[in-house]
This record gives sequence, C-alpha cells and structure tokens, in this order.
Amino acid sequence: MSLNIFWFLPTHGDGHYLGTAQGARTVDHSYLQQVAQAAERLGFGGVLIPTGRSCEDSWIVGASLIPVTERLKFLIALRPGVMSPTFAARQAATLDRLSGGRVLFNLVTGGDPEELAGDGQHLSHAERYEAATEFTKIWKGVLAGETVDFDGKHHQVKGAKVLFPPVQKPHPPLYFGGSSEVAHELAAEQVDLYISWGEPLDEVAEKIADVKAKAAKHGRTVRFGVRVHVIVRETTQEAWEAADRLISHLDDETIAKAQASLSRFDSVGQQRMASLHQGRRDQLEIAPNLWAGVGLVRGGAGTALVGDGATVAARLKEYADLGVDTFVLSGYPHLEEAYRVAELLFPHLQITPQLEQEPRSYISPFGEIVANDILPKAVAS
Repeated sequence: MSLNIFWFLPTHGDGHYLGTAQGARTVDHSYLQQVAQAAERLGFGGVLIPTGRSCEDSWIVGASLIPVTERLKFLIALRPGVMSPTFAARQAATLDRLSGGRVLFNLVTGGDPEELAGDGQHLSHAERYEAATEFTKIWKGVLAGETVDFDGKHHQVKGAKVLFPPVQKPHPPLYFGGSSEVAHELAAEQVDLYISWGEPLDEVAEKIADVKAKAAKHGRTVRFGVRVHVIVRETTQEAWEAADRLISHLDDETIAKAQASLSRFDSVGQQRMASLHQGRRDQLEIAPNLWAGVGLVRGGAGTALVGDGATVAARLKEYADLGVDTFVLSGYPHLEEAYRVAELLFPHLQITPQLEQEPRSYISPFGEIVANDILPKAVAS
C-alpha cells in the first residue's frame, strides 16, 4: 500500500493542551522551520498550511520555508473571492517554479460569514461555490498556457494569461474539501483530490461514492484524502490518557463559547463536525479509535485517531480501502508529535524516514548515555 502522508504547520498556535494558554509555545518562523524540517527528515511528503484570520498567511509561510527544505511539499490555500484568479495563477506559477515543483493548492471557499465580510466578500453559501467554480476554470486555464476570455456571473476576464508557466503540468495539483451538494459538484468537475475530515467510515464512504459518481458524469476521476489528527503512543491505553490530557484544561464555559462561535459558520462540514460531539465531553469516541474531543474548541478538523501504532495504522488502512491515498495528519504539540508518528506509526505503514534513506555515516543511533559514559544495551531482534 502506497500512501501520501502529510503533516501540519500550526501557524495559528501550538501547545500541549487545547483551549488554554497553559503549556502554549511561541510560534515564530524558527519554530515553523523546525516543524517543516522535522517533517521532511522523518518522511512526511508535505505539510498543510492553514488559512484564515487566525493564521499567518499561508503563501508567505510557504515561500519562506522553500529555501530551508529540499523535498517537502507545501499545501497552500487558494482563496476564491479574496484573490483575483489570474493574479493567483501568476503567484502559483512563480511559487511552483521557485520551489522546483513543490507546491500544491488547497481551494478554500470559506465558512465563517463574519470573517468573509471582513475580507469584503458578501456572497451566500451557494454563490461562493458559483464564484469558486468560475475562479478555478480561469486559474487552471491560464496555468495550462491558455489565453482565457471568460464572462461569468462573478468573474470576467479578457485575454488573461500567464507568461511564465509552472513546473507541474498542466498546473500544480488542486485539493479541496467540502461536504455540501454544491461542494461535491465543484470537486467532481474541477479538483484533483477531494479531502474529507475524519468522519466515521460509512460517512466518508458515502461522500467518496457521491463525488466519484458526479466526476464520472464529467468524464473525470478524482483522488481522495482524509484530514485527521492522530494521538499515537506505545500502548492504546497511553494514547487515550494523552487524549484526556489534551482537553484536561477545558471547562464547560470555554466549550460553550467555542461552539457558539463555530455555530455561525455556514459550512456543512463544520456542522457535521459539531454533530459528532454535540458539545459534550462524555461520548467522544464516535467510532472505533475515532475521538471527537479536538472539535470541542477547534474549528475545521475536529477528530483524532487514538491508539498504538498498529491500531492507528489499521484505522488508516480502513480509509485506504475506501479509495483514500492521502492523509493530512497533525498532533499537539506538532514538533514532538511528528516524531511520535514517525517512530510509532510509520513502521506499520512501511514509510521510511529520510534520515534512514541517506548514506550511513560514522554516527550510529543509540539512546541516552547512562551515567555519563555507558552506552545502552542493544535491543534484541
């Protein structure tokens, strides 16, 4: 089984606990560089950079990390309604060339009407998807080398073109996630990879089947991915204890405020995430090893797979059996959890860290030196 495993850059903040400043850490360029370089070294194929007013700008973050990485890919937000499609295409082509073909784009239509209004966008949910479809047609066309004339309801361009093409042909891959009917139509017609948040298997299977059927009507095929957190430990009991610790500083007032804020979103996906836990902390295991605790206070991806390495790998393989080939994972704090995932989960997925693929040097791996001068005993094979 060949899977693409991505990690996450926490540009909106990071720490040991959700919903509190206790155990939080400063997220600056140095820290983001550490996470990106660790992800590359450990064998992750790329990193998702989030978007929104609570995050650092994903384009600038991605551009800043190109020079300090070599193979890592960057999944960057493409924002219809906030950006001109032709200007966004020129930016995308430039970033693709300067990175040597290491950028992917995540089409984000938005879900918070308050934030969208602050960015000058006042379209309804349905209108945003109309605009996103028009945007994507123009964006893809000019990146493919076409001169585009387009007279749509929301976008009109004449003689639009990109003079300096991207490295990836016909354009950098386009990712997208959305759970509404119009979102599935957009995915089927326009995108390369449809990504779902981590929902129970039957619900993900239903979405995949719907997008597949709609894509077939357009004579297209679409790849599939899942965005989910992971809490992996040496034993499943330790993993569940870590999940409990992650929300141990949450009180009912904080949860209620978070859910009230998220309830204004018109995103069907966000509504589905909220329905999994209903603001309650007493029934958070919503499917085997699938925990909805993250969504008590976090918008977007709100579930985590919890268990030892073999168990989490088995759950991922169940998604893979549905046709999923890409997973975007994350965990708190993101630097340490990247190592835990690589050490405890990757061996069960046959993923080899880059550090082991490089020529061996005179430096041999060993644990902490005991009593300042004794090497640990080798583990019997």
